[in-house]
Amino acid sequence: MEILKNYINGEWKDSRETACRDVVNPATQEVLARVPAGGKTPLDVDDAVSAAKKAFAGWAQVPVMQRVQPLYKLKQLLEEHLEDLADTITRECGKTRAESLGELQRAIENVEAACAAPLLMQSEFSENISRGVDEFMIRQPLGVCACISPFNFPGMIPFWFLPYAIACGNTFVLKPSEKVPLTMQKVYGLIGQIGLPEGVVSLVHGGKETVDALLDHPDVKAVSFVGSTHIAKYVYARGAANGKRVQAQGGAKNPVVVLPDADLEVSARVIADSVYGCAGQRCLAASTVISVGDQKGAIKEALYETARKRSTGYGLLSEVEMGPVITRESRSRVEELIEKGVSEGANVLLDGRNPRIDGYENGNFIRPTILENVPLSGEIIRTEIFGPVMTLLSMKTVDEALQFINGNRYGNMACIFTTSGANARKFRSEANAGNIGVNIGVAAPMAQFPFSGWNESFFGDLHGQGRHAIEFFTQTKIVIERWPKEWARKF
Repeated sequence: MEILKNYINGEWKDSRETACRDVVNPATQEVLARVPAGGKTPLDVDDAVSAAKKAFAGWAQVPVMQRVQPLYKLKQLLEEHLEDLADTITRECGKTRAESLGELQRAIENVEAACAAPLLMQSEFSENISRGVDEFMIRQPLGVCACISPFNFPGMIPFWFLPYAIACGNTFVLKPSEKVPLTMQKVYGLIGQIGLPEGVVSLVHGGKETVDALLDHPDVKAVSFVGSTHIAKYVYARGAANGKRVQAQGGAKNPVVVLPDADLEVSARVIADSVYGCAGQRCLAASTVISVGDQKGAIKEALYETARKRSTGYGLLSEVEMGPVITRESRSRVEELIEKGVSEGANVLLDGRNPRIDGYENGNFIRPTILENVPLSGEIIRTEIFGPVMTLLSMKTVDEALQFINGNRYGNMACIFTTSGANARKFRSEANAGNIGVNIGVAAPMAQFPFSGWNESFFGDLHGQGRHAIEFFTQTKIVIERWPKEWARKF
C-alpha cells in the first residue's frame, strides 16, 4: 500500500513519521493509500518551512508579472487533468463526479483570478502632500504562509489561498486533510511541472501535531484555515497568540426562506441541490428551510417530492445524485443528531437512515432526510449537522423569519426565494450573513469576490479569494519622500 510523501524543496520526500492512517473510499471502504500522521510530523513541518523561508528571499524579488506566469501553466495543466482529478476527488471524498468537476472549475477560476495580481497589487500615490513632498503606498509579501484545508473540498479550497499567496511573492506550505490527501498529492505533481523555484510551495501531511507545528512555527507569518467553528476558533486563537495573520472559516447553519410567490417547482429543485449536494457536507449547504405563509403546505410537499426522488449511491456512477458522508463516524454522528431532533419533538417527514445501497452495503450512506416541526428552543435547530438533513420551519412573515435568522450564532449564508423585489431587497439588507442568495440555493462567490462569512462562521478580517486574498497576503508600506532642489546635481 502506497505511503504518501511530502513535497518539500521541489522534491517528493518520505515523512519522518512511521505511524500512518488509512485513506478510505467512503462508498466502498477500499483503502486507497496510507498517509503519515503522528508525533514526528512537526519535523516535516520544520523542513518545509525552512525550505520556504530560504526560497522567499529570492521569490519576493521576482517581478509580479513573472510570478504569475507559472499560474498560467498550472491552469492549463489542471484543465488537461480535469477528469483524473475529478475521479480522485470522488473516490476519496465521496461526492458525485459532477460535483467534483464543479469543484475543480472553481479551483481553476481562482488560479485565473490570481493572475490579475499585477493589477490588484497596484497601490496609491499622492504628489505634493506638502510642498515638494510625495507620499505613496506599496504592497510587499509577508513571507512563509500556510494553509490547513478540510476534507469536503480537497481540490478547491487550497486554491482560495495558494495562487494568491505565491502571486503576491510569498512562499506556501499546505497541509491537506488527512482524510483526503490524494487530490492535492496529484495537484502538487502538476505544480512540480510549472517552473516554480524550489521551496516556493510545499506539502506536508499529518494531523493535529502538524497543525500545531504550523501555528507555532516562528517563521510562518500567516495561516489560512477552513473547517468547523470549534477548530476555527482554536486555529485563530493559537495563531494570533503567536503573532500570525489568521483567516479561519468556520461552520454554518444556513437558512433559506421561501415565500408563497416563489416558483415552487424551480425553488424546490434548487433548494434540494443546496441541502443534499455533497451529501450536505459543505459550509454553504442550506440547512433550515423556512416557509412563509405556506398555509396549504405546498412548499413542504414540493420539497418532500424532490428529496424523495434523489438517487443515492457511488458518485462515479452517472445516475447518482448524492454520495456518502466521509466516514462511518460522520454517518453515526448525523444519525444520532436526527434521533436527537426526534427526542426534542421533531417529526421525521423523510427518513434516510440505514439505507441499503445495492453493491455498496458497507458505504457511509444516508439518504435525504427531512425533519419538520423542529422546536426553536431545542439543540438540533442550532447545531451544524453537516449531512443530508433538511429541517423545515413554518413562519407567518418575513420579519419573523429575519428575527430567527439574525438570532443564529453563525452567519455564512442566508437565501430567499421570491418574485417580490421589495422582499428580496429587505432580506439582502437585513439578514446577518456574509453571503446572500436571492433565488439562489448556494450563494458561493465567484473567484473575484471574497468568500465572506459573519459571526461564528469566520474569524479574522480578510477572507479568501479576490481582492481580500491580495490584501491578506501582502503588507502595506507607506513611503514619504522629499527631494529638495538644492540637493540635486547641477548640470
